[in-house]
Amino acid sequence: MRSLLLPLALLAGCATVPAPTPAPTPSATLPTAVVTASGETAAVATANADAADDPAVWRNAADPAASLIIGTDKKAGLYVYGLDGKVRDFSDAGRVNNVDVANHKGRAIVAASDRNDNASAHVALFGLDPATAKLTVLGRVPAGAGEAYGLCLYAAPDALYAFVVLKDGTINQLALDLSGPAPSARIVRTMKLGTQSEGCVVDPRTRRLYVAEEDVGLWRFDARAGGATTPVKIAAADGREIVADAEGVAIAAEGRGNGGYLVVSSQGDNAYAVYRLSDDRYVGRFRIGAGAFGATSETDGIEIATGNFGPQFPGGLMIAQDGDNAPAAQNFKLVDWRKVKAALGLR
Repeated sequence: MRSLLLPLALLAGCATVPAPTPAPTPSATLPTAVVTASGETAAVATANADAADDPAVWRNAADPAASLIIGTDKKAGLYVYGLDGKVRDFSDAGRVNNVDVANHKGRAIVAASDRNDNASAHVALFGLDPATAKLTVLGRVPAGAGEAYGLCLYAAPDALYAFVVLKDGTINQLALDLSGPAPSARIVRTMKLGTQSEGCVVDPRTRRLYVAEEDVGLWRFDARAGGATTPVKIAAADGREIVADAEGVAIAAEGRGNGGYLVVSSQGDNAYAVYRLSDDRYVGRFRIGAGAFGATSETDGIEIATGNFGPQFPGGLMIAQDGDNAPAAQNFKLVDWRKVKAALGLR
């Protein structure tokens, strides 16, 4: 086309070829604070691959320093770490992507989104022994047609629910039954976002489910089995608060009622956006920068647990997957939650 336009322009004398309209550029991100990690886990065994993905925390109320971290290697299985970052156990569960843990009827139950069959989603279920830090396989339950991607648990008064986010944005709510010799589940409700989604978390205090739609932004739903299925948009992945992909989502519950903060991984610029739970208002963003344990980049899953976690984390703990832990394989970074609050001026 260019070879034809140039001779025509010369023949036309003063005629000129219009300049192309420049492509729109993303809005500049907002000011971003920097904190440093206070610890890290051992690297996952799968090297030279995008492998580590999502963490969860089981808090030992009797001895907070003895709390445990569960993390996925989405190529191989589930790790259990101590707060010192050392591996305490590994379960070769295969392609498990997201993980969560809940206390249910006196037991610590671990659930992971099972992608071993891309056409048929499952939830892999485990019992966690706090004394030995060992996982016991309970079984797998079907979670609908499609590829299992995101997962979060909701310990409601009536049942233990698992929300399974399929890769196409479908969200199936499963009621789990762990009373028999093998677990079972039934889909009680289905919700839908328009495109690929993954990270999710439930605030049991307000019965709200939060889900990240990767290229679109952050949404919330009613988490109750009989609740409305219409989502409410909290924030857009517009290059300011969140730079796509919107990935992991975590809640820092504080105070009574709906106090605390919602954090989402802004993967596109290696940062984290923070929203106030009481009114969904944006309150700031931060990065985990270089320090004794290195920075984080391209973070997938995150987790935050408030309260006392022993001398190293007396004011709460944030865990973030690190997409580039070179020269070692990927791992999870541990951050003192007090550092984040101080950096953003949060009370």
